[in-house]
Amino acid sequence: MDIRAAEISQVLKDQIAGFGVEAEVSEVGQVLSVGDGIARVHGLDNVQAGEMVEFPGGVQGMALNLEADNVGIVIFGSDQHIREGDTVKRTGTIVDVPVGRGLLGRVVDALGNPIDGKGPIVDAERKRVEVKAPGIIPRKSVHEPMQSGLKAVDALVPVGRGQRELIIGDRQTGKTAVAIDTFLNQRQVNAGDDESKKLYCVYVAVGQKRSTVAQIVKTLEENGAMDYSIVVAATASEPAPLQFLAPYTGCAMGEFFRDNGMHA
Repeated sequence: MDIRAAEISQVLKDQIAGFGVEAEVSEVGQVLSVGDGIARVHGLDNVQAGEMVEFPGGVQGMALNLEADNVGIVIFGSDQHIREGDTVKRTGTIVDVPVGRGLLGRVVDALGNPIDGKGPIVDAERKRVEVKAPGIIPRKSVHEPMQSGLKAVDALVPVGRGQRELIIGDRQTGKTAVAIDTFLNQRQVNAGDDESKKLYCVYVAVGQKRSTVAQIVKTLEENGAMDYSIVVAATASEPAPLQFLAPYTGCAMGEFFRDNGMHA
């Protein structure tokens, strides 16, 4: 083998020229106390409000209370294995979730992780869960009808695209049934190829039983509605921070379609 001293010398010079003495320090903190899904952490001096942090074992959390000597972090998962003195690492990213067409037909948790056993989500991008809503000027007036499929609703309380409508009532009065029937009624408008007429649906289940969510998903699948729907589930067994985050996650997923000239 021919070893050329000149080449070796040049490689060494390049390595020395590019050598840096700066140490790569990842900002970390220590858990002071933990309980009820909240951890008090000392040492994360430059953490941002809403930034994701990571606990040992891969459990994630979000920085909310930024105080003088500690940071209050809500834990997105079980806090049973988090102890005083544990190391907490910054991630440098504000809480975001996957959005896009790749989520259609899927069931995800409040962080956008798939929980339906169909594998990882493809064809998706990331979007922050908390973004400023459009102001008055950029908004259009409500001028396109949205058919719910219920004659009583469409005749007495017509709903338009871009309009908010509260479904309120006592338990077991059919609130969920109204929402699911509206989902099923969109199958006709989603059957064509005209994106201006399609209406994608996002269902966020907060604090419901897992069996109830499974039944809703089954109903949507049996009627061919999951092809244009996304289900975000934060069931009663999930920690309170995830139930808090779920509506924001659902809105972020719906806003993707709005921002790309579609309806949801």
